[in-house]
Amino acid sequence: MTEEIRWILNIALLAPLLGSLAAGLLGKLIQKEGAHCISIFCIAVSFVLSLDLFLQMMIFHSLQPSTLSLFHWALVKQVQFNIGYQVDALTVFMMLIVTFVSLMVHIYSIGYMADDPSNPRFFSYISGFTFSMLSLVMANNFLLLFFGWEAVGLFSYLLIGFWFHRESANVAAFRAFIANRVGDFGFILGVAAVFLYYGSLNYDTVFAATPALAAQGLTMNFLGWHVNVITLMCLLLFAGAAGKSAQIPLHIWLEGSMEGPTPISALIHAATMVTAGVFMIARLSPLFDYSLMALSTVMVLGAATALFMGILGLVQMDIKRVVAYSTLSQLGYMMAAQGVAAYPLGMFHLMTHASFKALLFLSAGSVIVALHHEQDMRKMGGLARRMPITYVCMLIGALALAAIPPFSGFFSKDLIIEAIQQSTLPGHGLAYIFVVLGAFVTALYTFRMVFLVFHGKPRMSPEQFAHVHESHWTIVLPLIFLALPSLVSGWLFFEPALQGWFGGSIHLLPSHNVLPALLQAYPNPEDFMIHAFHSLSFGLALAGIVAAWIGYVWAPTLPQKIANFLSWPYQMLLHKYGIDGFYDWFFGKGGMNLGRFLWKVGDDWVIDKSCVDGSGLMTRVLGTVLRGLQTGYLYHYAFAMVAGLFFILGAYYLVS
Repeated sequence: MTEEIRWILNIALLAPLLGSLAAGLLGKLIQKEGAHCISIFCIAVSFVLSLDLFLQMMIFHSLQPSTLSLFHWALVKQVQFNIGYQVDALTVFMMLIVTFVSLMVHIYSIGYMADDPSNPRFFSYISGFTFSMLSLVMANNFLLLFFGWEAVGLFSYLLIGFWFHRESANVAAFRAFIANRVGDFGFILGVAAVFLYYGSLNYDTVFAATPALAAQGLTMNFLGWHVNVITLMCLLLFAGAAGKSAQIPLHIWLEGSMEGPTPISALIHAATMVTAGVFMIARLSPLFDYSLMALSTVMVLGAATALFMGILGLVQMDIKRVVAYSTLSQLGYMMAAQGVAAYPLGMFHLMTHASFKALLFLSAGSVIVALHHEQDMRKMGGLARRMPITYVCMLIGALALAAIPPFSGFFSKDLIIEAIQQSTLPGHGLAYIFVVLGAFVTALYTFRMVFLVFHGKPRMSPEQFAHVHESHWTIVLPLIFLALPSLVSGWLFFEPALQGWFGGSIHLLPSHNVLPALLQAYPNPEDFMIHAFHSLSFGLALAGIVAAWIGYVWAPTLPQKIANFLSWPYQMLLHKYGIDGFYDWFFGKGGMNLGRFLWKVGDDWVIDKSCVDGSGLMTRVLGTVLRGLQTGYLYHYAFAMVAGLFFILGAYYLVS
């Protein structure tokens, strides 16, 4: 059985890599049709095998958790580094999500990228991206985790800058690369700290030794502060998670990822790179559970991201950027759940979000294709009559995002709000205020988008509107498949998420475990729905939808009047709180000015003029002086020798 599982895991992991290599290396030979077929077939194989593992472990319970070692990578000072798989509920759960969304994106891309001349390269990149994410979630040690972590960063750079002939795409790709390097610097320091104190990078070894290390209360000096060892590890590892999952202050790259093709936006935002940080904290729950400071930091920063990044979605006019800021906000909810030690709820929201966020992005892409790649919502309107399937699918995704029962996002998101309210961790009160206000903001910007795009009068010429039609079946079919889990997944997985569905793969200390209280209060989804109709978050979500209808259907001139009246806050939101501008000024221009200073002063003046030119000048001066001593007369040389002899004797006499 073990050997069979090993083969299943190997094929599930390597099939996307095979598809990536085939599409990339043989693209000119097999053309775009061959690239489609090979890469989609390989992803489908990986999805079917992931589904099989999911059913065996989490439905039929015929597969037990285990750790499978593949090979020895290195031996350093008696420490052996192994590469292997962690086979447990958390792994198969993530494998299923990643492969399902990736398969839908691959199929969708056939129609969306049909006219792109670099079609095989695109399929090579997205298959490689899927392979990288699977490496990350299947790892049984920090070494393979780090490989997958960096590989998804590499492929995100390639995909965001896919249309490299655009300057804006190159800038966005570079920004994503730099922001993630900042976070990954903290991440690799955290991995180094783990190795320093545990002497191993294997999850099982580290997790087994953590209670004893926590009991010792060891501290270390870090930048002049004495910090608890486990707290330091968790905060450094969270720096990497903040970069990958775009949490404040490393959120700046995610909005720019819209420069890539829309299918990439769906893949990055729904199931791959941005969820890596959320998954990593759940995987490392045996570490994070022993640091209240780290948990509180994750909770408050996540809640702040949920609110303040969502507010930025209120002023966006690009349809993809509205959905992008919704991703930032929802990632904040997931992180807040991880910070309150409700890891299963964070993963629950990750799952529901993967389906409805991919649905929203791909629905937005359907609109963009129908309007010949127009993304400005001010040039849309009335499209529900021309694109009914896309409209219904986007409406389902919007209701799920706004957490309206019984759609999937309601169960996962409102459980997180309830968990934060019942928590006793430091900072939970502030986090609760943020996430509750975020419910209103989420509903407002989501239905602002729906009303601007699909309702009201068309804001385009009658000729343009007449040519708008529903998208090709390769675009519409994935929307339908994604709409189904957006409808029912929250209802189906509500009870398992509260009942320890992930088993021993997620660690929960009883001292701050809020899940038993939630399960006792809401033993089934029906009870939770009844409670929701009296909850503050549900009322605020409805208020957000009503406010969007008033502002963008009933009185469409009202938002502009509010923007004119509140011009300073409105401009602040348009400039993204000034954070991007500050980064560009301080790090971008500051780095350029520092480089220019080092060039002009250090290189040009100190090195060139002082050292290089100065040494040449000194040589010439000394040469001129010494050349004057070479007269050619014998008595001059005799005099110099006698004088030198007297100088040496005099010096010897004085010393002795």
